[in-house]
Amino acid sequence: MDWCKLSLLLLMLGKHGLCLQEEVCSKSVITSCKDCITSGPFCSWCKQLNFTKAGEQEAVRCDSRAKLIARGCEREQIISPQNKEDIKQKDPLSQSFDSKEPVQMTPQKINLILRPGLPHKFNVSFKRAEGYPVDLYYLMDLSYSMKDDLANVKKLGGNLFDALNKITKHAKIGFGAFVDKTVLPYTNTNEEKLKKPCDENESQCQAAFGYRHVLSMTPSRETFTQKVTEQFISGNLDSPEGSLDAMMQAAVCEDKIGWRNNSTRLIVLATDAGFHMAGDGKLAGILEPNDELCHMKDNLYVKSNEMDYPSVGQLAMQLEQNNIQPIFAVTENVKNVYMELTKMIPKSVVGVLSSDSNNVVQLIENAYKNLTSKVTVTHDILPDNVRVEYLALCDHRINDSPNKGVCDQVQAEQEISFEVTVTADTCMMEKSFTISPLGIKDKLTVTISTNCECQCNDIEGNNRHCNNTGSITCGICSCNQGFVGQFCNCSVGNKDEGSIRASCRRQNGTECEGRGDCVCGRCQCHTTEQGSSYHGDYCECDDEHCEKYENKLCAGHGKCNCGKCQCEKDYQGTACECKISEDGCRTPDNSVCYGRGNCICNHCVCKGGYQRPYCKECSGCTSVCLTKLSCISCLGLSQSKENCNNVCNNSISKYEKVEKFNLQSKECHQKDSEGCWIKFKLEQLTGEDNYSAEILKKRGMSLIVRLFFCSLLPHQLHFRADNPLFKNPTTTVANPLFTGE
Repeated sequence: MDWCKLSLLLLMLGKHGLCLQEEVCSKSVITSCKDCITSGPFCSWCKQLNFTKAGEQEAVRCDSRAKLIARGCEREQIISPQNKEDIKQKDPLSQSFDSKEPVQMTPQKINLILRPGLPHKFNVSFKRAEGYPVDLYYLMDLSYSMKDDLANVKKLGGNLFDALNKITKHAKIGFGAFVDKTVLPYTNTNEEKLKKPCDENESQCQAAFGYRHVLSMTPSRETFTQKVTEQFISGNLDSPEGSLDAMMQAAVCEDKIGWRNNSTRLIVLATDAGFHMAGDGKLAGILEPNDELCHMKDNLYVKSNEMDYPSVGQLAMQLEQNNIQPIFAVTENVKNVYMELTKMIPKSVVGVLSSDSNNVVQLIENAYKNLTSKVTVTHDILPDNVRVEYLALCDHRINDSPNKGVCDQVQAEQEISFEVTVTADTCMMEKSFTISPLGIKDKLTVTISTNCECQCNDIEGNNRHCNNTGSITCGICSCNQGFVGQFCNCSVGNKDEGSIRASCRRQNGTECEGRGDCVCGRCQCHTTEQGSSYHGDYCECDDEHCEKYENKLCAGHGKCNCGKCQCEKDYQGTACECKISEDGCRTPDNSVCYGRGNCICNHCVCKGGYQRPYCKECSGCTSVCLTKLSCISCLGLSQSKENCNNVCNNSISKYEKVEKFNLQSKECHQKDSEGCWIKFKLEQLTGEDNYSAEILKKRGMSLIVRLFFCSLLPHQLHFRADNPLFKNPTTTVANPLFTGE
């Protein structure tokens, strides 16, 4: 086989064979055809009668098309809605601009009926019409630092028209000027300074102003030159200017500016300073937010001192909605500021002005080429649960984001295309959104709805398949009132159907746990997908979902029964993962976990409070000095252990009264029942409540008792002995929580 044939074969396999992604149906609880087709884009429903076997749930009708066919479902019996596309309007692209509106993007209207989760692709084409009109609005900063720039712009009016005429014969130019709000701290509000904010030596200076519209769009170079020549410099106090105020008014005052509906709209902002933005108005006590509306009267922005500056986001939105592309013609000192601004304003570009603006014509010409050579297609606000992605089909594709398609270095009259992928994630009513190239008026309206119903073409009326007591809906029986069951073969008679079905629900849950059919009040369990059966009164049990170990059910050493592993002999653990052994649980006294825990998987599982590894200590238990005090007191005073059995409960296996302690455990120091101090030690033996004890023979008298005897001796003791009415005035109260430490 030669290389050409081999390459062709590999290409065909990659496109149509080996590289295709397998269609998987990820279904959950399925009881109907609608449940099936809305559970995943590749889920299909088999409506074929008798498709399910005895004991199988109807959910087996829901699977991928390939698996249903493999199970024996005929192709024509498979319900699997597909996406539908209907192009309502597709006007051809225009070759050039004439008197009527050119078409630069196609199609214009498209209707989509989508299956939830199933992506749908279609193409849109774009070609910029030759000679398409251009509206350019020159918006100039007339603060005092721009004095030299204004002088040059007055000379360059004719050159600017010549540059635009190279692009199109249908060019118009307008002019506007701005400085800043005429309030402190932006402008000196002294009456004389408001009238003449320039230097004293400046003879030609116009009064302070925010934004003034000077000239509406005109094709006349003479009119443009004349109006610009009439302009004089002005001034203010701070460096940032009110350029965003001016751009907002120029964008939203469409009739005042004279923007045409069928033109490329450009705003050239010429300045040598930064800009004020939303929030800066608070410095002058201006708190009212910018309302993004036109407020022009006698060509002046009359709300300049009443409304805050717009935010960058507000301006970006209005520029985009009005298809206006800004060119920031700025000096080198603020270039970086405006470069950052272009990241937030789509279809904008920065050009660096020379110190006196003598290069402005070349700057505008280059900026226009940059703007028009890059075509960006995106959408407006999308309906909820709808996703749109773009793939530019051109030589110089820019993959900035899947939310927009970008082609760069697009030549004049070059046709390019974009692949648009639309996905509806859930069922939805009919909604619309638009797709358009940024800065271009052309739009594609996409109307989208979803197909969430099964078209099974069922025959109405009772059917023999359902014992003539029910009809067929997409292959399964819908029973008449008074009948229930998979084939409507159970008559409930005068009984309430709801109460009969309730007997098939555990704790008011799902009927037969969704794993069986309620037939005359009893659950008939389905078989699982692996072929075994669900079981239990409510089909709540299956033998396939026990704990796994090393990817083996019950580690391969047990049987799964209703979700729990029943281990083989010599194995234990929740997953039968351990061979029974006590080697790791043996203590120095050869007990298992000191009798205070169970040996599971060769490790001690201690009873409450005792600590691993061998359950020797109980750090959270109540002190034995307190719990065994009554027992020890009894043993200390009694001559026989048997006299204390009721108190000790056989918890003291052995004890000894000693002159000196031999045990190494902690010493307990407590008061006994007679108010005397008693000292003892306990050592826990194997088991939970099993101790040996040592009790110090010598008991100590409490401090109160000793003081009492000292106060009586020597003569008062005789009085006590002789006086039958004497009553001890001292009451001794022992603190049961005091351990003597």
